[in-house]
Amino acid sequence: MDLNALRMFERVAATGSFTAAAHHFHRAVSSVSRQIRGLEESLGQPLFYRHTRAVTLTESGWRYYEEVRDILERLDMATEALTQPQAEPSGVLRINAPVAFGQRQVVPLLHRFQRRFPGIKVELQLNDRVVDPVREGHDITFRVGHLADSSLVARQLAPMNYIVAASPDYLARQGTPQTPEALSEHDCLTYQGELGRQRWYFQHGEAPKEVAYEVDGSLASNDAESLVRAALLGQGLVMFPTWLIAEELAQGSLMALLESWRGEVMPGRRKLYVLTRERQLRIPKLRAFMEYLFEAMSPCPPWDRWRERHTA
Repeated sequence: MDLNALRMFERVAATGSFTAAAHHFHRAVSSVSRQIRGLEESLGQPLFYRHTRAVTLTESGWRYYEEVRDILERLDMATEALTQPQAEPSGVLRINAPVAFGQRQVVPLLHRFQRRFPGIKVELQLNDRVVDPVREGHDITFRVGHLADSSLVARQLAPMNYIVAASPDYLARQGTPQTPEALSEHDCLTYQGELGRQRWYFQHGEAPKEVAYEVDGSLASNDAESLVRAALLGQGLVMFPTWLIAEELAQGSLMALLESWRGEVMPGRRKLYVLTRERQLRIPKLRAFMEYLFEAMSPCPPWDRWRERHTA
């Protein structure tokens, strides 16, 4: 069996595109297509469904992809350990993260990380849907809330602190809510994702659990950055983690509200995790990233330094 064909199969499966795989290997699309067709003939079954704009794996293709990817990873690790035992980490890292977290936190982190390790390239995919990291071929996945991936190693990055905030202009016009009950009189801009429109929960003092409060407003969106922008323009209130609005809070363009209450948008989703497969932690490029990530998070997450300064 041709090892090059296996590598091309892995790239087509990971990208969903013959063209992307061809660009990766600097080959013609027709050459990649022939290699895949030859692989399918040698196996005696199709690996892909071919569509006009994309290709998707068959069920057999998925099973084969999971095994082939592990085999190629082991081969690359063995080759790297033998030929470059003291070399700087290098290669491609495939990272998935929620959109706003990726834009606000992962991109700046990668900028600094890649300056330290220039031999590492990154493929960063941002989306707010819950993805299967194994099936989609991600090396590193950032995830908020509940975890159900038993085959993955999950490490908690930090708890998330939610803050209700509004611009000084909005507060000057509409007043400052002093309790969660008062939010019913305000324009609350809410995030609406694949799980529906978020509700706002608050817990006060030693109360045993969070209480949901009905909020409504003139704008709901599946894009957190758009809601932050609307709040900055004075349209209404938002409730987001401090990692998303720490800069605006520090600059005073957004003002923190209801600080005596602990807020969140879904009970049990106050933690942020980074996921990877256990075997991958032996790969130098992944180990380097994980070590850098937790080094950058110590002694406290950068987005919570605002809270630390303002509650000391």
